[in-house]
Amino acid sequence: MILGGCLCGACRYSTDAEPLNVRVCHCHRCQKATGTSFLARVLVPLAGLSFNGPTGWVSSDSGLRRGFCTRCGTTLFSERQSAGAIGLSMGSLDRPEAFEPTEHIWTSSKQPWLVINDGRPQYLEGSPV
Repeated sequence: MILGGCLCGACRYSTDAEPLNVRVCHCHRCQKATGTSFLARVLVPLAGLSFNGPTGWVSSDSGLRRGFCTRCGTTLFSERQSAGAIGLSMGSLDRPEAFEPTEHIWTSSKQPWLVINDGRPQYLEGSPV
């Protein structure tokens, strides 16, 4: 079971689905949307996710919509409905230590001071898979 929620506790989510992948995205959109240098997320099937609380959604021109708590602003989700999948922001997980990213994507946009030397594959743009 994967459990998580926002900083203030108003939003909670859960799924018993196995992750489809775990990635770190360094694209400018993820940087802007989260206010950080990258977004680490666990991708799961949308169909198995249940959530409640005051969730707001913002759509982007890339076909992705992002979910956040409307009370505290915590970034919770990055959803691509056309793929039937939703990314759970790693920082919102109750047990983020249970998941390790397998790769870094959009490293062409990573911050120049960030040195990635964790041995995981790095892709200048999206994953080739």
